[in-house]
Amino acid sequence: MIQAGEQAGLAGGTEVLPHLIPPCAAETARHRELFYGRRRGRPLRAGQRERQTTLLPRLSFTLPESGRLAPASLLGLPSREVWLEIGFGGGEHLAEQAERHREIGFIGCEVYENGVAKLLGEVDRRNLANVRIYGDDARLLLAALAPRSISRVFILFPDPWPKARHHKRRLVATPSLDRLAEIMVDGAELRLATDDPGYLAWMLEHTTNHPAFRWTARRAADWRERPADWPATRYEEKARKAGRAPSFLRFIRRPR
Repeated sequence: MIQAGEQAGLAGGTEVLPHLIPPCAAETARHRELFYGRRRGRPLRAGQRERQTTLLPRLSFTLPESGRLAPASLLGLPSREVWLEIGFGGGEHLAEQAERHREIGFIGCEVYENGVAKLLGEVDRRNLANVRIYGDDARLLLAALAPRSISRVFILFPDPWPKARHHKRRLVATPSLDRLAEIMVDGAELRLATDDPGYLAWMLEHTTNHPAFRWTARRAADWRERPADWPATRYEEKARKAGRAPSFLRFIRRPR
């Protein structure tokens, strides 16, 4: 497992500010207690278990105990950009993007063990050297990443938590948008997707009202049709088979 302390916490001369230091141990534990979702599904197959043992330790990383994490330092590559996918599911979108853009570093955040196992299979099959995996709560990672260190963010088909009493669990919300605005470079792109009409309205309300983000859509096709450089996912396929129309939203991080 990559240790992201000395080599990543202050890499690139990142300034450490008191209000930007990652959560303390007690705060980290509280975040984990508030995590909602499954961490494991059906038992892994033999090949998946082997990759969990041999490949995952080379791709996973821990957060620094102090300071901020400069993500490019994790890749060991001269990556000019780092893209982040939060909740990569089965990993097909992340793997396809990483194969198309081998010059870019990718961080995938996913707590679901079976999803991580699927991504490891894709990394192995496609011989990807530009992928790293964080297998814990995305809020902890967002709190640790250095300012202006991420060039693109994907949050595709997150759990809509449709019941009103569960809306506080939604990932796309003001606190997470605040953190994304801090870690994204000027001009960075935020891509969101959902097949839930209620969550679509929520996403649009929260993101268009956020001062850091500008919606790029100019016509209905801009959000009804998936762009050519946006690989499909199994969640999109599942939604279409069920008769639900997915929406694809693109936002730009405004200049500071």
